[in-house]
Amino acid sequence: MSDIAITGLGLVTPAGLGTEASWQGLCAGRSAAAKDPNLSDLEIDITCRMPDLDVGEVLGKKAVRRLDRFVQLALVAAKEAIADSGLDPETWDGPRVAVVLGCGMGGAWTWETQHTRMLEHGPGKVSAMLIPMLVPNMVAGQVAMEYGAKGPNLVTATACASGATAIGTARDLLRSGACDIAITGGTEASLSPLSIAGFAQMGALSSRIDEPEAASRPFDVDRDGFVAGEASAILVLERDDDARARGAHRHAGVAGYGASADAHHITAPDPEGHGAELAMTEAIRDAGLSPSDVQHVNAHGTSTPLNDASEAATLRRVLRDDFVVTSNKGVTGHALGAAGAIEAAFTALTIERGEIPPTANLDSQDPEIELDIVAKAPRSQKVDVAMSDSFGFGGQNAVLVLTSV
Repeated sequence: MSDIAITGLGLVTPAGLGTEASWQGLCAGRSAAAKDPNLSDLEIDITCRMPDLDVGEVLGKKAVRRLDRFVQLALVAAKEAIADSGLDPETWDGPRVAVVLGCGMGGAWTWETQHTRMLEHGPGKVSAMLIPMLVPNMVAGQVAMEYGAKGPNLVTATACASGATAIGTARDLLRSGACDIAITGGTEASLSPLSIAGFAQMGALSSRIDEPEAASRPFDVDRDGFVAGEASAILVLERDDDARARGAHRHAGVAGYGASADAHHITAPDPEGHGAELAMTEAIRDAGLSPSDVQHVNAHGTSTPLNDASEAATLRRVLRDDFVVTSNKGVTGHALGAAGAIEAAFTALTIERGEIPPTANLDSQDPEIELDIVAKAPRSQKVDVAMSDSFGFGGQNAVLVLTSV
């Protein structure tokens, strides 16, 4: 049903290290939120960090010293995704390999720690690696250097839609003939005190700090904000004909992509959901399908009062017919610029495995949200067409339609 196939998946998320561990953690429905020792001086001190990751063991000790964590996570996920694809970077045609990754914040930890060093010790003590470590584009550059990918190389920054925007852009590059292979997805590791303080001042974060494991609760009547997370998800995309020709395993297809802007507010979604509706309808149209074909939606579902209500109303208006919804953020938290890529990867696995993961902490569904939302346990269901929603601050929207292959 799609001319673009997902042939490789790599995930490092708060639900687990690696694709299988992340999937199993997601399906278990247990939130990864916990007290964060790095935030002990803040009023909001909970985040969704991933399990212990020995970056030095996976990437070498130099990576620990010379790369910000958002790049480290992407390289770990890319290593798994490329291995999963069965492609060999030693033999592929480098100029025909594109890298398109999404990131919203870049090297937040590097910026914050180096600024503190300058204030305490003077500018002469600032690392010479400051700029290469913090600028968002460097993640695509580092992946390209690691794997000899010499084709189009860029980072998309559409806030919390960045990862989905990257996948849609990579899909378009493949369709245009600009590349034959695309390494795409998203990454984010910005759980620094300054970043979290900023989100807290906006009122975007859950204040349920005494019960962190219950704080992220998409679509629940008691939701009060999101829990910030860190993660990376990398996908390898190829034209379906090429993947078939080399006998590659195909997880799912990227059939449709729609993007739009609310043009409404710096942080709040359009309460009428007009921008989100534009992106949804365009993604479905681009896939050559009708709204009634969509069986499953991996929602943006941030656990914020405004987003969940607006998204739910828009879904009912656009799709109308029976469809099943889940949100991964109850488990993983909100990984910002990586979120759309994580959710696209999980949507591909839902299609491949015929299992829809539950929405964690959905104990009492908001009566104003009239959706069939999976909760408590995974639901076995054959899914051939699924939609993955991603919406960002500034009103930037990106929606993907994935299909079985």
